Amino acid sequence: MRTFESRLEKHIDLLMERYPVLGPVKQEIIDAYLVMEECYEHDGKLLIAGNGGSAADSEHIAGELMKRFKTPRPVTSEMAVKLKEIDPVRGEDLAKNLERGLMAIPLVAHEALSTAYINDVDGLGVFAQQLFSFGRSGDVFLGISTSGNSKNVMSATVVAKALDIKVIGLTGAKGGELATVADVAVRVPETETYMIQELHLPVYHCWCLMLEDKFFGGKVE
Repeated sequence: MRTFESRLEKHIDLLMERYPVLGPVKQEIIDAYLVMEECYEHDGKLLIAGNGGSAADSEHIAGELMKRFKTPRPVTSEMAVKLKEIDPVRGEDLAKNLERGLMAIPLVAHEALSTAYINDVDGLGVFAQQLFSFGRSGDVFLGISTSGNSKNVMSATVVAKALDIKVIGLTGAKGGELATVADVAVRVPETETYMIQELHLPVYHCWCLMLEDKFFGGKVE
């Protein structure tokens, strides 16, 4: 069974200190992190979806993972050499400025594809279609739904299960259907939509901090 590294506890401890209301879901936050950690250790990716404010959260999470959050993420020395060999001038700048990322795809971000699918096929299948195309076994789907019952998110969970993609649910206290099908469900202890969303942000910031510390906290090889 995968264990939680002691050096990452500082992030959870700070989260609990700042948001003690999240105490009842501390273990679920850790368990969800471990699912993502395992995914990234095997070169997988995170696929994220939600509606409204949760759509914005989906893009926010991807933004934190695909570039530095707090910790510098310089390219490896091997990649720096390759870049400079290909183009000494541009390669020099790229070697200094590129940042290593953890692949994360917000399924809310592809307007042409989304609107075409909604118009031509099925509005409620818009996340499922993208998950079916982007997803591979070993990836993780993070479904964000304050109610836990968003129909388009739930359709995506069916595809995720069919593709051997683990599901993390980020919901409110009631959990909804999403909490019943997710491999790990983090049900923050609020029931009002905006209050749920206010607690979602510190949870996923903590995940991003821990992932960054895990994969980029050491020295570059």
